Amino acid sequence: MTEGAAINISPVLINLLIRYLNQQKELYGNEYFLEKSVAEQLVGILSPSPQTLEELYQEMKNCQRCELSRSRTHLVFGAGNPHAKLMLIGEAPGQEEDLRGEPFVGRAGMLLTKILQSINMKREDVYIANILKCRPPHNRDPLPHEVEKCEPYLKKQIEIIRPKVILALGRIAAQTLLKTTKSLKELRGKVHYYQGIKLVVTFHPAALLRNPQWKRPTWEDVQFLRRIYDEQVA
Repeated sequence: MTEGAAINISPVLINLLIRYLNQQKELYGNEYFLEKSVAEQLVGILSPSPQTLEELYQEMKNCQRCELSRSRTHLVFGAGNPHAKLMLIGEAPGQEEDLRGEPFVGRAGMLLTKILQSINMKREDVYIANILKCRPPHNRDPLPHEVEKCEPYLKKQIEIIRPKVILALGRIAAQTLLKTTKSLKELRGKVHYYQGIKLVVTFHPAALLRNPQWKRPTWEDVQFLRRIYDEQVA
């Protein structure tokens, strides 16, 4: 079964499952003894999967899967066109994003808007999200267990939006999505794939504020992105 595939369960099977659980209750009371893998599959089958971004947001808005939930001001879900053909993915919210609950605001967000304008796009044309939905303390890099807990939400966002192309913003986002330790230099200028979707890599806008000399390479990256995008939506 492919990841994210819909599961159709017949009413007969559901009734049999209910009868079985009732029998178990009569024998053992309110405690059910199942292997962890079986229990997780059962929950996945019986719990309806979100079909819209709003449903997904409602499911995760009170997420407490990791300790970042304790220090956040706002969960930063994502923003933009829910039917976008281009999706931009960064690593995690910063201080300004945490305060406002929106991705890529402040100086880095303004620069990202200009980057999009350089390829004749507006923020309203794309969807913007991060791998993590909560800000790590002091803007440190995401930890592996935080990514493990949060990436399923991102995968579901991508499944719902169904973009044609993804732009990974920065080293952390690129390495996390592509499951690689290669440098940004090695990853830029090439077409990669994430869940079967074409993916292009460039610098994070915040890095450009600290290193203005990277603006020219970023312009080259997004021109390359635009060509890939035009090929995909033609």
